[in-house]
Amino acid sequence: MIQIILTDDHAIIRDGIRSLLRDEPGLEVVGEASNGEELLAMLPETPADVVLLDLNMPGMDGFATLAALREQHPQVRVLVLSMLDHERYVAQALDAGALGYALKNTGRSELIYALYTVAAGQPFLCTSIGIGLLRKYQSPDPAAYDGPKTNNSLSKRELEVLQLIAEGLTNAEIADKLFTSKRTIETHRQNIIEKTQAKNTAALIKFAVSSGLLPE
Repeated sequence: MIQIILTDDHAIIRDGIRSLLRDEPGLEVVGEASNGEELLAMLPETPADVVLLDLNMPGMDGFATLAALREQHPQVRVLVLSMLDHERYVAQALDAGALGYALKNTGRSELIYALYTVAAGQPFLCTSIGIGLLRKYQSPDPAAYDGPKTNNSLSKRELEVLQLIAEGLTNAEIADKLFTSKRTIETHRQNIIEKTQAKNTAALIKFAVSSGLLPE
């Protein structure tokens, strides 16, 4: 039986994952933590084979937690489950000690396979990340890094956030307007910057104008 601790600051995410894994006979959720501090405090009394770890958490985030796990509990294997899909985050997490990386839109069957794979000591990348990396290196575009990219890779919510940034709203104001948390907006903003490779807010506004989100 593979024993798992879920580490995510959103209880609804932990509840959803626990429900997904409930009927899988080889997997058992033995604990839950909302951040790295809680996880590290739990491990001495609740041994686990795999930690399913979010990266973006208050207090001790996923990257700091990975460093602490590598030092204090090197036998525990870590599968990152995150909404951050840029290869920089993937590489940083793997360098910090994660054995696998999956996105939060990963399906049940792939998540279960990922847990078994990581528990067996084998590396894992979810399909969408693997395909994205393959496409990037199959079709390199030297000009793609000269300035902001087109908005094809931005999600509908990221486009909404981009438009509100261009209108001059703060992260807190955008969060209120979209009925979400400030931290979620900060994550969207970072993803937009990564995807468009705009260096600052002014470049983002220029990108929004050129993309037809705002009048010139």
